[in-house]
Amino acid sequence: MRRVRYESTGGPLFLEEVPVPRPGPGELLVRCEAVGVTLPIVRKVTEAAEPVPLGGELAGDVVALGPGVTRFRTGDRVTGLCFGHGYADFALLREDMASPIPDGARAVDAVALVRGGLVALGALTAARPEPGETALVTAAASGVGHLAVQLARVRGAGRVVGAVSDPAKADFVRSLGADDVVLYGDDSWGPPADYALDAVGGHLLTPAVAALAPGGRLVAYSSGGGTIQAYDLLVGAKSVIGFQMRLVAQERPELYERWRRELWRLFADGRLRPAVHGEFALADAAAAHEAIASRSNLGKVVLRP
Repeated sequence: MRRVRYESTGGPLFLEEVPVPRPGPGELLVRCEAVGVTLPIVRKVTEAAEPVPLGGELAGDVVALGPGVTRFRTGDRVTGLCFGHGYADFALLREDMASPIPDGARAVDAVALVRGGLVALGALTAARPEPGETALVTAAASGVGHLAVQLARVRGAGRVVGAVSDPAKADFVRSLGADDVVLYGDDSWGPPADYALDAVGGHLLTPAVAALAPGGRLVAYSSGGGTIQAYDLLVGAKSVIGFQMRLVAQERPELYERWRRELWRLFADGRLRPAVHGEFALADAAAAHEAIASRSNLGKVVLRP
């Protein structure tokens, strides 16, 4: 089978031929139909001290079961988070990280919806939104952000503002239901927001906090780091909440599953529309990474083995 790999930090991505892996205890062997590309993986390629497996969200058909698997059978269509080599024709998926794809949904829909939607819904829940409040979403055109814009509206936001890096993204974000779109470099992000969902971090944390109304809440779920001055929180009685999806998946699996069902229900009702920026072949994985690194994507970037 084909697999994408790299040999050194920042090195080129290349295809290699390797044997199809065998599932171990509690694992599924999945024929990959769609693989999601994420910013954390793109950053690891350029920043990690040692090469890492290119994992992430994947969706496809179960073709083999490891010992002890009870929830799935061969032929089932599943999606889930792969911690090993996922940029491949076949990949191993832990049973506890897999979930079924409903009838009528495509693998691409699953990859664009489930993991990004879980992060967006989790971050939104952490913000404790009240009906009628103003929501601010940074990276509003990203794989997670474009779902967060829609979910904020579903959860009752009276006004939704999307923050983006490029004015060319404004029409796309408005098509998702945003009332206003602001640029990161703008002097003002308009009327204050009651809560902000930040997927960028770094230098954007300061303007995001400044954009909050007194008592506002910032949910930080970015891997981009950054620093917030305590005084900026103190003077406006503002708060910052950290959110990490892995903790929910590991420690509150019942909540993880409830959120997953909610996402598919909203998708079936037409109230949540995952957008795919582009579908790339495995051989074009470098171009898919560039779309993420340059922040030019509108929605999810997907590999199609």
